[in-house]
Amino acid sequence: MKWFKKLSYLGIASASVLALAACGNNEETNADGKVVIEFFNQKKEMEATLEEIIQDFEKLHPDIDVQMTSVPDAGTVLKTRMLSGDVPDVINLYPQNIDFQEWANAGFFYDMTGQDYLDNLKNQYADKYAINGKVYNVPLTANVSGIYYNKTKFEELGLEAPETWDEFVQLVDDIKAAGETPFAIAGTEGWTLNGYHQLSLITTTGSADAANEYLRYSQPNSISADDEILQADASRLDLIAEEGNQQANWKGASYNDAIVAFTTEEALMTTNGSWALAAMRQQDPAFEISTFAFPGEEPGQSATVGAGDLALSIAAETENLEAAETFVAYMTTPEPMQKYYDVDGSPVAVIGVEEDTDSPLKALNELAFTDKHYVWMAQHWTSEEDFFTATANYLMTQDLEGLADELNAFFNPMKADLE
Repeated sequence: MKWFKKLSYLGIASASVLALAACGNNEETNADGKVVIEFFNQKKEMEATLEEIIQDFEKLHPDIDVQMTSVPDAGTVLKTRMLSGDVPDVINLYPQNIDFQEWANAGFFYDMTGQDYLDNLKNQYADKYAINGKVYNVPLTANVSGIYYNKTKFEELGLEAPETWDEFVQLVDDIKAAGETPFAIAGTEGWTLNGYHQLSLITTTGSADAANEYLRYSQPNSISADDEILQADASRLDLIAEEGNQQANWKGASYNDAIVAFTTEEALMTTNGSWALAAMRQQDPAFEISTFAFPGEEPGQSATVGAGDLALSIAAETENLEAAETFVAYMTTPEPMQKYYDVDGSPVAVIGVEEDTDSPLKALNELAFTDKHYVWMAQHWTSEEDFFTATANYLMTQDLEGLADELNAFFNPMKADLE
């Protein structure tokens, strides 16, 4: 099975690649004679912190002027620019996404394989996103996904975070026995269930690769309600789908509704990723928030799923390669990433950054960059929206045949490349 087949370049015509090679980025200097590089940022909420980091970098490298581009709807803007051959010198993009993989295969990015600054990352983290054995991206931070819980209420009720699946099932029963509601669920936004469902499949099969072997790399129409894997997956989805396990009106609830339901103690747990913590804190909950990883069958098998978040690539055709690489190398050192972490809070791949031992995300962050921190399985998919829909639909209906049918309909078109 070939994990990285040569992808069909969705919308990347040969003419676009030729345009890239022809125009590139002309070397640019400002009025002071400094080398100018463009840094395209997609983390708009971190814009102010990144500006501070850039100023620190420029003090150390007064001959380089880093100009940050940070615009609304950055993903769409970047795609338009990439397809026109207008590639920024340094780009924050998401290495698990299909766009990144296609652009890397099309020759848009500088090959960083073997560069010394990659050694500044924990557990060779950049290798997780290698394309055909080559590194085109430096993932500096990552997101993680798991279960948030009301730690204060857990302590009041004598409840503990589960370490196994059976303990998780018992926990839900104990919460209901205490007259509380287990989960806050956003029934109208299936993407909020993505982490839970992927972790269900990962822990059921043993790994993200094994789950994709079952879903993505099996034969067309091979996913069946009779499969032990799908039945085990459904039993895990049933834990959040069973009537009475969710807040009132959960089927019509949005992401924000679920956050509010959790932070106002309408429910004691919610499934989400590290990105949700800021939204929860904005609600100023009257309790201590904590998290636990998705439990496996046995202790020590709990897992999280996520991917590179602040992650940097360099344009293959930049005329300012030395300056661009100097900036990327700087970003792999503790000083700038400590400043970034102190605001963002997501786990940092850079060695030497001190993380908050009291963070609500501690249980998830401890798994980050280990073999229990799986990359989103959509790294090998061509889309994911219909997977979100299939997950939400199953929670509404608990129709196993329907889930199998929706998964086949979603994955079948991707299987055209199977040999």
